[in-house]
Amino acid sequence: MTDPAKDLTDQARELRRMVDLHRRPARSLSGLRSLAVLSGKGGVGKSNISVNLSLAMAERGKRVVLLDADLGMANVDLLCGISPRYTLAHLVRGEKTVEELLLPIGGSVLLLPGGPGVQGLADLDGPSLSLLIDRLSVLDGIADILIIDTGAGIHKNTLSFAVAADSTLLVTTPEPTAIRDAYGVLKSLAIATQSKIDVTLLVNMTASEEEGREVAERVRMAASQFLDLTVAYGGSLPDDSAVRRAVQMRAPFLQAFPDSRASLAVGDMADALLGIEEREKTLFSGRGIKSFFFRLARGLGLGKTS
Repeated sequence: MTDPAKDLTDQARELRRMVDLHRRPARSLSGLRSLAVLSGKGGVGKSNISVNLSLAMAERGKRVVLLDADLGMANVDLLCGISPRYTLAHLVRGEKTVEELLLPIGGSVLLLPGGPGVQGLADLDGPSLSLLIDRLSVLDGIADILIIDTGAGIHKNTLSFAVAADSTLLVTTPEPTAIRDAYGVLKSLAIATQSKIDVTLLVNMTASEEEGREVAERVRMAASQFLDLTVAYGGSLPDDSAVRRAVQMRAPFLQAFPDSRASLAVGDMADALLGIEEREKTLFSGRGIKSFFFRLARGLGLGKTS
């Protein structure tokens, strides 16, 4: 029979080890890079990609913090088989520190549970918001990359995360409705940023690599022609039964089935995204966590006094 008190002690010890590991000196002077992951509609595997891409990047030497910012269907914890005791709401209220919120995922990525805490930001006045952002600035010393799993659709909250982030990963599938809704997201982002936003398209649940490229090419051509928006192609993930089995197991497929087609594909995606860093040193030279949250606050209209 397991001892709950011992389990909590062991978990706390593992978390301290993880945070200490993530606090190692940065290998460059670049700031933390933020990547928002979003989709036009639900059910396209956005959260699954957020989790497994985070793990793949961590395997390649990046320090990653994953923020679950999907207000409607926050489910990163379910995909990882963990149950957060605290969320961003506790940080907003000043009850917990960032370090107390962070949870290790598989010993390589730290999860920052958002949930209702993201909505709680709306109640903060200017000084309180600035204090919260100061508390969050500890992430600059913990992570190289902040991956934000946002909601689906074109709601203002979702788009605000994308506009605030240094880069955006847009997930779709070959399904016509998913492609249509993904284009709707691109149109909204183009309007909000005057087509000045870094967007990469990921195609999930494809029958073949060729199908992924064909879907991406259609979307990219339409975005270029009608929105004056350049969209990069980040690759595709196959429709793989290993993904569904991993979800049932409440485990990331990269860990449960590391040799599956989906795991190999998400590794290729990480290589492609991180490989650009080697060719263009500025790609992952992010603006840091404070800049991200200040831009997010402006986008959401937070911290305003009446």
